[in-house]
Amino acid sequence: VQLVESGGGLVQAGGSLRLSCAASGSIFSINAMGWYRQAPGQDKELIAAISRSGSTYYDDFVKGRFTISRDNAKNMLYFQMNSLKSEDTAMYYCAADPGALEEKFRDYVAGGMNYWGKGTLVTVSP
Repeated sequence: VQLVESGGGLVQAGGSLRLSCAASGSIFSINAMGWYRQAPGQDKELIAAISRSGSTYYDDFVKGRFTISRDNAKNMLYFQMNSLKSEDTAMYYCAADPGALEEKFRDYVAGGMNYWGKGTLVTVSP
């Protein structure tokens, strides 16, 4: 499975960005998908995830501001980010796994998804 992110960039605080992730390869094996981010000097953290059926998880810091969605027919994962803050500045990674979100959630929080993109940089200026 190959994952390619796009949509990152520089935005002012309060602005919006929409990240996209295109999946290719053995996509039939994909079940859970998620967005992680890694700020400078910090560990990579799971901020949102979605099951194949559409169940979602959000970290408290982004809940209400960010929305994760997927189009299984197009093999796409999306991340709408609104009301961006300078603290959202980070490299954002798309990830996917054959497992079920409900069963492997704790593994995913620890970074346990099997497939990863190379990341897209989001920079939010004050």
